[in-house]
Amino acid sequence: MIDIRIPDALIESQHLYAGEPGRAFIAALPGRVKEIVERWDLTVDGDPMHGMAALVLPVVRADGTPAAVKFQLLDEETEGEPVALRVWGGDGAVRLLDHDGDTGTMLLERLDSTRMLSTMADTRKAVLVIAELLARLTAGAAPEGMRRLGDIAAEMVEQLPGALGSIADPAERALVERCGGAVREVMGEPGDRMLHWDLHFENVLAGDREPWLAIDPKPLAGDPGFDLWPALDNRFEADEVLWRFDAMTEVLGLDRDRARAWTLGRVLQNALWEIEDGRPMAADDMEIARRLLGR
Repeated sequence: MIDIRIPDALIESQHLYAGEPGRAFIAALPGRVKEIVERWDLTVDGDPMHGMAALVLPVVRADGTPAAVKFQLLDEETEGEPVALRVWGGDGAVRLLDHDGDTGTMLLERLDSTRMLSTMADTRKAVLVIAELLARLTAGAAPEGMRRLGDIAAEMVEQLPGALGSIADPAERALVERCGGAVREVMGEPGDRMLHWDLHFENVLAGDREPWLAIDPKPLAGDPGFDLWPALDNRFEADEVLWRFDAMTEVLGLDRDRARAWTLGRVLQNALWEIEDGRPMAADDMEIARRLLGR
């Protein structure tokens, strides 16, 4: 008998942020867990874990191999995850062991969820871990059909004029406008590398075969400079922004001007999301933009 209680926080976040598709995902989840565990001949090996969007269930395969099943809503962001994991093949990222294309459910190698990179006391060392992983993950081109940074950039630039009027503070409005200008300068060459898009400290876990491995990509094809922002924002320290940026661009071998423009593109993306949700500009993002534009 498989009786997995769906965490209340996951139910609330899916209902709040995903609307009707999220409610349908939660309603189907108990039956989906039972069906997948039986189909893949798995034994549940611990309590479920969750973030805002996914349920992760520790399991053991029939051959005794520890693994984890990730149940998530199949949408534009998540549909590319198994594609990216297959492309990487475990090189710097968690290994994909099996995948159900109809639901987006994935069987993954088991990593140590109690040892996130966020537990590393030295943030500079943690940033270098991120940089070294990104250098591996972004080394190859994304396959055809992946979401493209060029499309995202064009959409942001199109939305910007109408959004600026919603920013009350003149200094913040000017910063966001300059971010848009930076994106306009580079959007003609958006790149074609496989990007993780969300490689922050809590999306890097300790493993047995490697000290640190990336999880939970939201992949797209584009310029690796678009992947730097999470490590600038995590455990934010204003005086560390330029050190982190310089260290990552050096490890990845990026052109600093282009990397700065695409990092400002991430600030712009976040600002547009804040405006859409009726929230104020994120103070850390505004400071990142000031530091990068002021050098």
